[in-house]
Formats: sequence, structure tokens, C-alpha cells
Amino acid sequence: MTTSTPLRTTLIGVALAATALLPLQGTAFAGQNDRVDSAATPVSSVAGIEDATARSLAVALTDPAWGRQVRDAALAADSVDLRALTRTSTTVAGARLAPQVAAADRGVRAAKGLGGRVGSLLRVGLADASMKASLKGGVAPLVAAAPSDDDASTFTAYDSAGTAHELSLAAAPDRPVYLVDVDGAKAVTEGLKVVNEALEAKGLQVPVPAARLNVAAPAAAEGIDTTLINSVRLSDDKEPWIKGDAEIFTLVTGFGKDGTPRVDTVEMPYLNNDDTTYYPNQILVNWSNYKYEMADAVMMEDDGDTNYQALAKAIVTALLTITDQGVYIPLADALLDAIPTSWWTDDPDYVDSWYTLAKATTGTRNGAAANGWMNVSPYHVAAL
Repeated sequence: MTTSTPLRTTLIGVALAATALLPLQGTAFAGQNDRVDSAATPVSSVAGIEDATARSLAVALTDPAWGRQVRDAALAADSVDLRALTRTSTTVAGARLAPQVAAADRGVRAAKGLGGRVGSLLRVGLADASMKASLKGGVAPLVAAAPSDDDASTFTAYDSAGTAHELSLAAAPDRPVYLVDVDGAKAVTEGLKVVNEALEAKGLQVPVPAARLNVAAPAAAEGIDTTLINSVRLSDDKEPWIKGDAEIFTLVTGFGKDGTPRVDTVEMPYLNNDDTTYYPNQILVNWSNYKYEMADAVMMEDDGDTNYQALAKAIVTALLTITDQGVYIPLADALLDAIPTSWWTDDPDYVDSWYTLAKATTGTRNGAAANGWMNVSPYHVAAL
């Protein structure tokens, strides 16, 4: 479900020659919030960690008491915190599994470039709500990890003997399947904090004081001018059915008041499904942060192995090479070029981009990749 090769080639272009970036998968840059985690747990691919955890969980289901606890949890909620489930379990298998799940969770945090403040990320639940009936009926469940390849036609699930079964991604199987996955919403929220901190540290997101710009500060009573998303729709959210809701975020780029490239992150937690129109009334651009009355927007989706520290490093490395020429130039291509081609397989998937959104832009704008559209309008936020 990734972008086609010709389109991807056009959008990515040639990676910036000056960048020496480590790949997202299996890499994390040490940061103050994850020093303990990375020291205790080797960094590994999120997909690999999920797969190993799924197999161990499947084998543990031979304990009838633990099997009932997992079944009851899966029937009561869409997904539950796997670390909390094992840590509080009074069953033999659950207690034995707890240290492995805790280590796996630390590995996931490290692989995604997140610190301990994010808490536990691994979750487990039925892969599809349609499986509840067969689970209630006593059909023995399989356990799978979310597939790491968007182009895959099958995924691997394990039975209680640890035997692997290849199942089709075309439709949900009749047999119940527990899915081990990452809490995407929590990961995006914390991940964008990591990106924002890196951008702020390099001056790519900090508002410049008016005194440094030699211009008068606007009166507080004037408020701010923004661009509002009235409605938005995607044709393909880059997420197969087994992974559930998409985790969409947008990077807004332009030149800050001091002429330095600027990136603002925008979470879109409501944008869960493709072929669905959403009406968020969400602010996309705060024009008080930008020198020119134009900006670009690049929409992406977190696909499991996204390492936010590496993503931030890529953005910073690319944009700090660009200088203000006195006229607006699009920055979306520079941002996309900074992401190596290898990152486009189950990492932050490119969804679509909108070039030269003007302060006065109103109405429906189709994305450059023809994968979505947004209806936007100017919106003035008055000061209190």
C-alpha cells in the first residue's frame, strides 16, 4: 500500500549528498530521555521485537489460566497494555512472560528514539472485531505481530506450539488472531515532542524575539492569522486492515521570521481511515511564525519502525543547508529528499503534500500525489 515507484522516485529525488544519516530501522540516537533504556536494551527493529513477543505470547497461552486472562482482556477492549497485563498477572505463564515483555518494551522505545517518559508501548488485542464471536466460541487463537511490509500479501501468526502460519492480508481470517502492536497514538504524540525539541534546539521552531528582527511586535489584541482545515480526505492512508487506525501527522514548512527554515508539527489523531471525510476545524498553519505568506505541508503516517530522533536529525540536517534568498521557495522537496529511500518501507510513510499554501488560500486543494485533499480557509484567532 505504499506509493508507486515512479511517483516515489519523483518525490524523493536525489538524497542530499551532505547528509550521513543512519537508517531508522534498528537505530536510535542517544538522547537525555532514553539513556537508561538504550544502555539496558540493544536497539533492534520494532517489527522484529513485535514478532518475537508474539511468538512468546502464543506459546504462553498453553497455560489455561493465562489464556483466559488474555481472552477476557481482548473481549473487554480493542487492545490492552501488554506490559501491564503481564505485570499484574497472577498466573504462572503471565508472570514468566513479564520480564520479557518489559525488555521488549524498552527495546521498542529505543528503536523508535523515545525515552522512558512515554511509558509502555506494546499492546495486544484482537486483530479485527469480527473475531470476537469465534473467540467466545472457544476457537484457539493465533498470535501475530503487525506486518512490517506494506506491500506484503500475507502475515505470520503463531499457534501455542510456536508453529508459524501464513495468513492472507486480503481479508480477516475466521480464526481469532491476537495482534501485538505498538500504541501508535502514544508513539506519535511523544515522537513529535522529540522532533520539536530537536527543531527548537537548532532554531528551526523557536519564535524569534521582535527585538532581534528589528521590527515592532504586533499588539497582543490583534490575535493571530491562521489557515484552518475545514475538511480532509485520503484515498489511501498507507495502513492495511490488520494495523487498524492510521497515525497521521503533518510537517508544515516555511521560513521563520528570521529567515531560517522552520518546521511545525501537526498531529491528526482523528484521521483514522481512508475514503472517509473528516471535519476537524483544525489549525494547520499559524502565520505569525512565518516570514512569507506561503508554506508547504507534508503529510506522513507512522508505520511502526519510525525512529523520531533519526527523523528529526534528517530534517535538521537538510533544512540547515538552506538560506533565505529574499523570496519564498518551497521546502517540501528538501524535507522529502532528506529521507533515504530505505526509510519508505514501513517507516514514516509519505501520504501526500501541499505546496505553496498561501495565507489567503481558501477552498479545496488536492495533494501533489493525488492521494488526498484538504478544504482550507483563512481564520483569524482573536486575542482575549
